[in-house]
Amino acid sequence: MDGKEQILKENFSEYMELAEHAFRAKKYNSAVTLFFKAISAATDLFVLKREGFVPSSHTNRFRIVQEKYPEIYDILDKDFPFYQDNYTKKMSKDAVEVLREDAQRVKKLSEE
Repeated sequence: MDGKEQILKENFSEYMELAEHAFRAKKYNSAVTLFFKAISAATDLFVLKREGFVPSSHTNRFRIVQEKYPEIYDILDKDFPFYQDNYTKKMSKDAVEVLREDAQRVKKLSEE
C-alpha cells in the first residue's frame, strides 16, 4: 500500500473515532469538524486511487470532484456549509448525523 494511502486511511479512522467520541459527549460543533475532516480524508483517498495524487487544498479537492466525480461533489457541496457554519453557530445533532452518514458513504466509495 502506498504511504499516502495508508496515511489517509489512518487519518480517516482517527477523525471518525474522535468524531464519535465528540458526538457521544454532545460536542456537536467538534463532531461536525471531525466528521468533515473524515469526509475530506476519504475524498482525498478516492482521488488518490483514481487520479494518482492527493488534492492540495479544499479548492483543489472541490474542483476535481466537481469535474469528474459528481456523486462525491454533491456530498461535499451539501456538507461544506455545516463545516463553515460551525465557527459561528451551534450545530445540531441532526447536522452531525448527516455528516456521519456521509463520511461512511464517501469511505465506502473510496474502497470501490
